[in-house]
Amino acid sequence: MHWPLIKNLPPVTNFRFVQLAPYLAVVSILLVLGSGVSYFTKGMNLGIDFAGGVAMEVHTPTAIPKTQLQEDLLRFGAHDPSVVSIVGDPNSAMLRFRAAEGQDLNTVGQQVAARLKAEVPGLTIKRQDVIGSQVSKELLWSGLEAMGLALGLMLLYIWFRFQLQFGFGAVLAVLHDIVLTIGMLSFLQIEFSLTTVAGLLTVIGYSMNEKVITFDRLRENLRKYKVTPLGDLINLSENERLSRTIITGSTALLALGGMLFLGGPALFPLVFTMVFGIFIGTYSSVYVALPLILLWGVKRGDEDATPIKLGPARY
Repeated sequence: MHWPLIKNLPPVTNFRFVQLAPYLAVVSILLVLGSGVSYFTKGMNLGIDFAGGVAMEVHTPTAIPKTQLQEDLLRFGAHDPSVVSIVGDPNSAMLRFRAAEGQDLNTVGQQVAARLKAEVPGLTIKRQDVIGSQVSKELLWSGLEAMGLALGLMLLYIWFRFQLQFGFGAVLAVLHDIVLTIGMLSFLQIEFSLTTVAGLLTVIGYSMNEKVITFDRLRENLRKYKVTPLGDLINLSENERLSRTIITGSTALLALGGMLFLGGPALFPLVFTMVFGIFIGTYSSVYVALPLILLWGVKRGDEDATPIKLGPARY
């Protein structure tokens, strides 16, 4: 048996990625349509950041009884309650819950606070905030603006570093990733909150990084092979970077895997978004961004690849 196992991967592969592109384009279109159907029929499971609710920081003399507090909140009339421990302080936690349809958030918050103090020995409330519908809308628009700004800046960067058609291909591929990720969150009814938006921004960054590496390898091969058909160059470039993609993606998934299964409900929406985004971002680099480049074509200049001057060997 050889270790590390990565040595067992073939050093040279010859997969024909481009030949599968038309079929997977149909799959991508169907997935995007399915995401739209899920969004407009099931909607998003909005957290209190976007739907409005009450956030309450509490402290107890001993370690926070999370299960008991969650049961108490349900018994007191709170909807969709969550109890999140505060890092570094096991005796404190952040409680979040919503009110029933038509109920006043301030009234519900005061009632729940009074019953918690009466029934949980030694409990004190350090802070209590009510997030109304107007604030929720502002937070939602702020999250959308952050994602839009990130995409716009990345388009400019890709345009500056490569060519305009590379930039459009990258942005459309990242939009594809965002739509599918939001569609999956809607389909599974995973809570969508500011934490989830942070996960989406991370997905945008990871996905765009994959596109940059993909385009960089393609650009180098465009300089080396002046008359080779573009489809063949895409196949060559993807086979050359395949091992790097496997290593990078596997490392990221191993790091996130523990948090996905052991991080608890507070971290699950964030980690799930990032894990799903890694799969989709890797897929779209090959089967969304590059096929778009193949359709639009690229400008082939006369510039040759710059030779690398190696220094003297050191031992």
